Order: sequence, then structure tokens, then C-alpha cells
Amino acid sequence: MNRTYESDSARLVFSDTGLGQSVVFLHPTPLDHDFWRPLAGSLAGVRAIVPDLRGHGSSELGYTLPVGGFASVPDAPVLTMAQLATDVLRLLDFLDIRKAVFAGCSIGGYVMLELWRRAPERIGGLAFVCSKPQPDAAANFSKRAATIATARAGGSAALYDGMVQTLTGATARKLHPNIVAELRARMNITPEALVAVQAGLATRLDSVPDVATITVPVLAIAGGEDPGVTADMQAFQAAPGGCRFHLLPDAGHFAAYEQPETVAALMAAWLPQLAEYSR
Repeated sequence: MNRTYESDSARLVFSDTGLGQSVVFLHPTPLDHDFWRPLAGSLAGVRAIVPDLRGHGSSELGYTLPVGGFASVPDAPVLTMAQLATDVLRLLDFLDIRKAVFAGCSIGGYVMLELWRRAPERIGGLAFVCSKPQPDAAANFSKRAATIATARAGGSAALYDGMVQTLTGATARKLHPNIVAELRARMNITPEALVAVQAGLATRLDSVPDVATITVPVLAIAGGEDPGVTADMQAFQAAPGGCRFHLLPDAGHFAAYEQPETVAALMAAWLPQLAEYSR
């Protein structure tokens, strides 16, 4: 059953299931918490805390977002990684959880890096699935601006149709024909939220220097059919707390949904080492 809490003018939704080690799962955009359902169901001994990020799923966007941070679209509201990290920290406080392990895909991983900068004492381990520490390349700014323009012109549905095909791996599309429809059905954020998210992604910080400060264990899982992220994920191997890196050659950007049992098995093998970091 979903529950709610408040953070900076928004009512945010999350699920909290299972018993054991607290793991907060942060989904990719434009999906919602259901992205993690198949994986969490395969992972025993875990208390799975899975929020809908602000503006996604059943969580509200709120009305206090800053405007002007994205120079390419200066009138766009910006859903910053800092705001999303604040929301997650307030969820931990709401649940009276002092420290947790975090797993994130794409934007979820970017939020985890912001959490590390802000509150490393709340983190017992970081699992990045198809997420990278590098900032947006300058060449992406025009793409973000074009996406914002399309969303404002009423073209969100077409954007999501394209995203689900591009981001889902070719192997998964071939082996599981229903997966595209399943993921597309969870892409339901409003045009306003889409604009704010795109501006937030464009203005996220360069987290590569922060990787060199991560003293808790890192798990990095990359998809071989996700070329825009996979090579950059090698940067996590510089984390002084140690990094287990895995490449799933036949997975795309949504690897955790495409191959939930495989990713769950990798997490299950990694989680036991975190006991000393989770106290």
C-alpha cells in the first residue's frame, strides 16, 4: 500500500515493503516507483522503500521550483537534483531511518550523488544501475531545449513513445514483446514536470570529483545496449570504498526492469558486505 509525506509544498508518495536491510530505490525518469517492483520482489531480506520522485507517478511537482537555471530555456522551472535529494532525506526522517543503502537508475543515480555530497553519514552503500557521474555534455543542451519545446507544444506522448523504444534494450524488446507497452504505461508525468526534469538534468553538477570521496561500497551495473552511459560508468571504479562493476551485455538503459532477477542476484551478493557501513 502506498503512503504519503510532505516536502516543500508537495505531497509525495512512496511504498515501504519487506523486512530487513533498508534499501531506498530511486527510479529513472519519466517512470515511477513501479519500475523497481520486479526487482524488489526478487530480493529477499530487504526493506524496500520506493518513492515516486517529485513530479512522477502519484507525487506532486509542487509550486516552489526555481526558474532561470537552464540558460538555453531561461523561463523553464528547474527540478534540481538538490530538491530531489532534500525530498529523499525528508522521507528518511519521516520513517525514522538513520542510514540506508541506495539503489538508483539514471536520474535516481544522480540524486544519490547529490545525497553523498549532502549527507554521506546517511548512506551505507550506493548501487548505480545505468547511471553515470558525468554532467550533461554541452551537445545535450540543445536536445533538452528541443524536448522542452515539444512538451510545451503538447507533444509529450510522442516523446514518451520515442523514449521507451530508445531506452529499452533491443534484446528485451525481442525476448519480451510486452515490455515496451508495460514501460510506456508508466510514463505518465505531466508536461510541466517533463519540462522541469529536463532543465534539472541539464543543470546537474559534475560528480566525477565526488566519486573519489565515496568511502562506502559501490555497485555499478551497466547495460551493453546502453551506449550513452556504459563507458562513463567506469568512473565509479575510482571510488576508494571499492566498486564492483558488472556489464550486462544484452541489457539497455532499463536493465533493472529488463533483467530484474539478474540485477537482484548481483545486489544480493553485494549487500552482505555493507553491514559495517550501515550501523
